[in-house]
Amino acid sequence: MNFVKAVKAIYHCKGKVIVSGIGKSGIIGKKIAATLTSTGTPAFHLHPTEGIHGDIGFVTKDDVIIAISKSGETEELFRLIPSLRRIGVFIISFTGNPKSSLAKQSDVVLDISVHEEACPYNLIPTSSAVVTLALGDALALSIFYLKNLKPEDFALFHPGGNIGKRLLTKVEDVMLTGSHIPKVSQKTNMKQTILEMTSKRGITTVVDSKGKLRGVITDGDLRRLLEKESDIFKLTAKEIMTRNPKTLKKDELAFKAVKLMETYGITSMPVVNSAKRPIGIVHLHDLMRLGIV
Repeated sequence: MNFVKAVKAIYHCKGKVIVSGIGKSGIIGKKIAATLTSTGTPAFHLHPTEGIHGDIGFVTKDDVIIAISKSGETEELFRLIPSLRRIGVFIISFTGNPKSSLAKQSDVVLDISVHEEACPYNLIPTSSAVVTLALGDALALSIFYLKNLKPEDFALFHPGGNIGKRLLTKVEDVMLTGSHIPKVSQKTNMKQTILEMTSKRGITTVVDSKGKLRGVITDGDLRRLLEKESDIFKLTAKEIMTRNPKTLKKDELAFKAVKLMETYGITSMPVVNSAKRPIGIVHLHDLMRLGIV
């Protein structure tokens, strides 16, 4: 299958992936190059005209070329092909005409033909542009999976913006520590427990005599308790706490905390160490304020 051959050629490429096209194909080509680069495959766009006027000097025999032309007869691109052949690069063509001049000069041909364009006169590259873009994304993601890249690896290519925040920010970067951690013992009476909760944003952890987390109490727990008990002040924290609460580790991604809170309908989570002792607390509102959503 030609798609598989193209994936293998790019995956085993020792140099760069160079995408070339002109007009709408060039615009799509720039996006494909950007997607490849952002997923760990070095790539750039080479304008065919600039290529035949010196920029082909960027190309080496270890590179792979993706040449994009709907007709397969784009003059500027076709003039570039003989020089690429002499250099010895592997050529993958995206074309809507598998029998075109470009296709005949390619090592692998990927068909981007469509029944008709969205344009009422079947002239403006619309449907074919979408197909080309989707094919480029499919190549990039196939190689991404083959490289077995993790979110942490992907973060290296996206240190800025929301992607960077989601993939680089860890729980320890956003958790509240020290005196900001709400904490009571299992024997703490309800008056002191409520005071701790109200001063620490509506939640408290409950620990045993060794400081190990045994449960949490939230404002939701209090509301449910008031519906059942006429005198809540006779109770202790141990009697009303939610046992085995969801917890986080400090080296986990903060974005994971957001997903867990959304899944379980909670707004705060304690952070514990290997001994199960609370070392921090993470609040959903803080994560939202930082843009980690």
